Amino acid sequence: MTEIQDQKWPIPKSVNEIENYMKQRAGLGISFDLGVRKLKILKKDVHIYYVNGLCDTRYIIQLIEELVEINDHEKLSTDLFKIIYNRLVNQSVEQVKTLDKVVDQVLSGLIAVVMEGQNIALVVDVRSYPGRAPQEPDTEKVVRGARDGFVENIIINTGLTRRRIRDGRLRFEMLKVGKRSKTDVALGYLEDVADADLLNILRKELKAIDVDGIPMADKTIEEFIVKQGWNPFPIVRYTERADVAAAHILEGHVIIYCDTSPSVIITPTTYFHHVQHAEEFRESPASGTFVRWTRFLGVLTSIYLLPLWMLFVLEPSMLPEKLSFIGPNEQTNIPVVIQLILADFGIEFLRMAAIHTPTPLSTAMGLIAAVLIGQITIDVGLFVPEVILYVAVAGIGTFTTPSYELGVANKISRMTLLLLVAAFHTPGFVIGSTLLFLFLVHMRTLNTPYFWPFLPFEPKGFLQIVFRRAIPGSFLRPSIVHPRNRFRQPPKG
Repeated sequence: MTEIQDQKWPIPKSVNEIENYMKQRAGLGISFDLGVRKLKILKKDVHIYYVNGLCDTRYIIQLIEELVEINDHEKLSTDLFKIIYNRLVNQSVEQVKTLDKVVDQVLSGLIAVVMEGQNIALVVDVRSYPGRAPQEPDTEKVVRGARDGFVENIIINTGLTRRRIRDGRLRFEMLKVGKRSKTDVALGYLEDVADADLLNILRKELKAIDVDGIPMADKTIEEFIVKQGWNPFPIVRYTERADVAAAHILEGHVIIYCDTSPSVIITPTTYFHHVQHAEEFRESPASGTFVRWTRFLGVLTSIYLLPLWMLFVLEPSMLPEKLSFIGPNEQTNIPVVIQLILADFGIEFLRMAAIHTPTPLSTAMGLIAAVLIGQITIDVGLFVPEVILYVAVAGIGTFTTPSYELGVANKISRMTLLLLVAAFHTPGFVIGSTLLFLFLVHMRTLNTPYFWPFLPFEPKGFLQIVFRRAIPGSFLRPSIVHPRNRFRQPPKG
């Protein structure tokens, strides 16, 4: 059995031998969804192999009708292969010469037509994968903008992208990953813009993936490509919005599409790619800049608010006299740092519960947790009111972070700083913040500095990050992607 699976067997001229191979290799006769339709065309055997659930039955019936009519209109001396090839009324018909390729294609949802006396099979694309229609992603909603988002079908996802970029130089380079799953993975890029070195790295890494399957789809691919280890900060960016993916392709990024996943991977990315949102580009430059600055403030609040407040509680002499009211006005038997950690974990419990709670019940659950539990903990003296206030504000800052992965990483950074402040006071805050900054500065993602354009500093890139510039004024593509064609539009003058 292993020998059959490992060798590339040529297609024999006997349809019975092909049927035996399908029984041993693919489980024909055991798996209920794998079937074969046997026909007699011009007194020769013709077999059609298919998988129920992955094929469009209407197309298969139409093709069978076309093939059966050959007996009524053609002579026995007719070249069977040529006439069947011409009668397969489909835009995608491929000639295959190996049995393992036949099995792979059939299990991918295509049908294979094999003929007696021919060592070539015809593979026809009649795929109709089960799935949902494109809809707006829950995690990337906008007030104005497109409502179509990626789904679990790679064909639909590439189609949504090509609808926005109708350029003959747009490429979708297909590969298969996983010895058993053979999952379709595609690299989307502009041929005359994307960095050739980046493409070579991605091709090499994808082809080097040696695993039986990738049921977790794009996340598994990310772990093989970037080798993140225990680093909590996201190295690649995910998006479920087709317009966001198209915008990054036009900038010179390479997008990784993975079948069965509704999100795509954007490469390369920096820290500041994870704090951008499509909403900023649907507003005027002034409004978009305001939204962006507000989001930056929310991200900083999610990291530094609790450690700073803890530092002022421990060292009130650092506060100006006008701000001396900052700090707990009540005393409890539980240290403030323990209160902050417990409340922070409480927010995380609430978030996780909201995800796993059915939608009609999640609102009620949130009200119970926020109103009843929060108020009761204060009344019984478990928490002081200021702890609830600042933890809630920091939690809101986490939710303003567009990237879920970055929000979790910032929360880990916040709790680490909180523990350092509790242990070492001011030196702990200064050293912790410095180490966090140095860690981010030294990070690289696919040979790209993670903290660009601040370090290394690039003035034009810095302005693009701080201000949401109007599209007519954005002449150049970001230098961080090393585009072969830097100009997005002809410069004025």
